[in-house]
Amino acid sequence: MENTLSYAQQQDANDSLRAYRDRFFLPTFHENQVRYFTGNSLGLQPKSVGSYIQQELDDWAKWGVEGHFHGKRPWFSYHENLTEKIAKVVGALPGEVVVTHSLTTNLHLLMVSFFAPQGKRKKIICEAKAFPSDQYALESQIKFHGLDLATDLIEIAPREGEHLINEEDILAKIAEVGEELALVMIGGVNYYSGQLFDMKKITEAAHAVGAIAGFDLAHAAGNIHLKLHDWGVDFAAWCSYKYLNSSPGGVSGMYVHERHANRPELPRFAGWWGHDKSVRFLMEPGFQPMPGAEGWQLSNAPVLGMAAHLASLDIFDEVGMEKLCAKRDQLTAYLEFIIDDISNKHKDLCTFEIITPRNQAQRGAQLSMLVHGKGKAIFDKLSEAGVVADWREPNVIRLAPVPLYNSFEDVYYFGKHLADAIVELA
Repeated sequence: MENTLSYAQQQDANDSLRAYRDRFFLPTFHENQVRYFTGNSLGLQPKSVGSYIQQELDDWAKWGVEGHFHGKRPWFSYHENLTEKIAKVVGALPGEVVVTHSLTTNLHLLMVSFFAPQGKRKKIICEAKAFPSDQYALESQIKFHGLDLATDLIEIAPREGEHLINEEDILAKIAEVGEELALVMIGGVNYYSGQLFDMKKITEAAHAVGAIAGFDLAHAAGNIHLKLHDWGVDFAAWCSYKYLNSSPGGVSGMYVHERHANRPELPRFAGWWGHDKSVRFLMEPGFQPMPGAEGWQLSNAPVLGMAAHLASLDIFDEVGMEKLCAKRDQLTAYLEFIIDDISNKHKDLCTFEIITPRNQAQRGAQLSMLVHGKGKAIFDKLSEAGVVADWREPNVIRLAPVPLYNSFEDVYYFGKHLADAIVELA
């Protein structure tokens, strides 16, 4: 690899996915060309989104309520347009997934079914420094069941002096807690460090002691080549607005393995859109859940948000996760090289430590960069130059080189602006 513009431009010329960059709106708010590295917070807008949403607005104008049955994509079954496409993205059977609600709502709905403390089997294992919404959800579930946060919520943290969680510590704790463990609930990719956990191993370890394994895939869906069905994961949920580029606060997906999905006796909070659709409009008492993950739906589809999601999923369907992940690894490796190169060249002024795993098999399209010296000032200089990255206290800059729309040239210019910031602040 080379830290040169010509090298970056040559990599872009050889990139088989380079045309997809033109199918997204790149931010234009800055006088310089924006270098956008926050697809792990909010993905960019596909240019097709407007026409997808306009179709639903047109059908609403033309049909009114009859659009539920007579629109181009009838709203009554709108979520079904998404099912097979999102199933491919997360490695599930179509009957195991549904798109509905929001992420934390879906996590709570799933824990109603899969966190059922009984006797001494009442503990939850999670990762320390989980995304705050996950932390709040788990804490509230513990309190709702009248349990003790101090003893019944077990957090696995990095070892002293380390930034990453040792997976052996997760597996050892699962085995240690054993028959007292009810649920393992971990973020598939840690939002702060970018560490990808081995979900297959964690699931197998949980099942070995009789516990349930669930995952928040907010930073994994559309980023990692997931195989939820094959791994035997019990349940999962994810948002659509990060790597899946489907509008701010967009709809969420949920997954329930087929061994659970067709069990109507499972406890759940019910709503009419999860009721047997063949008799839904009879409005009769007595909830009859639809088979599969659809039985966890509560309300009718938020069609405009789903239209944005469909526009993005059509792009994912064209490309496929294998090609996306291949470019992801090349792009992230180049960013890693650039950061190391800048750090070595300017080590007398400022150094950077990548806390995301160096092993490509343990990360996706994110590098978290620990700044040793003037971290916030450097981040501010990057922002002034048109680099959109993410600052996390106390001194970490998160960067996500997304394969659908980021280029090698973006990465090169990030390095140039980083070097300029170091010299200027010196």
